Amino acid sequence: MENPILQAIEERRSVKRYSNRRVDEETLRKILRAGTYAPSGMNRQSPILVAVEDEKTLAVLRRMNAALLGRAESDPFYGAQTVVVVLADRRVSTCVEDGSLVMGNLMLAAHALGVDSCWIHRAKQEFESEEGKALLKSWGISGDYVGVGHCILGYCEGERPAPPPRKPASVYHLHEDGRVTVWPPKNEG
Repeated sequence: MENPILQAIEERRSVKRYSNRRVDEETLRKILRAGTYAPSGMNRQSPILVAVEDEKTLAVLRRMNAALLGRAESDPFYGAQTVVVVLADRRVSTCVEDGSLVMGNLMLAAHALGVDSCWIHRAKQEFESEEGKALLKSWGISGDYVGVGHCILGYCEGERPAPPPRKPASVYHLHEDGRVTVWPPKNEG
């Protein structure tokens, strides 16, 4: 494939087992910068990113997220040493969509720079809680923010997952002459 962006889109996979190796600061800054360039409704740029590497704070986020998951003893961040919390201004009608685009940019940028990632859910519930609101306040964040997701970053422990085949008939193309074609065809998978 010639285009590195299209290649990154096809090759990036969610990793669920991380080594203890941390992402260096320069690489992390590049990933975070890419997140700030995500499209947003009317260019409001409502999302904010909080990169967390502090062990104490990571432990709090792990505990909160695991409790929401219903698995108090598990690590919902799979051992990743960096968690980027993506929040968006709840007053903006496209806040969740805008934050989701930030998450996509973070994961693609990470892949392009040789860093593995995964989107971890439950940020919404975490930051709606009193404990979550207190965390935001302790970080100096004021306003009414919704948690969109956690982008965990690090380096895969073991082999990276292979891309699964695309689901058949996931794209319908309505041509200008009225024809409808489906890709990939059902027999291709």
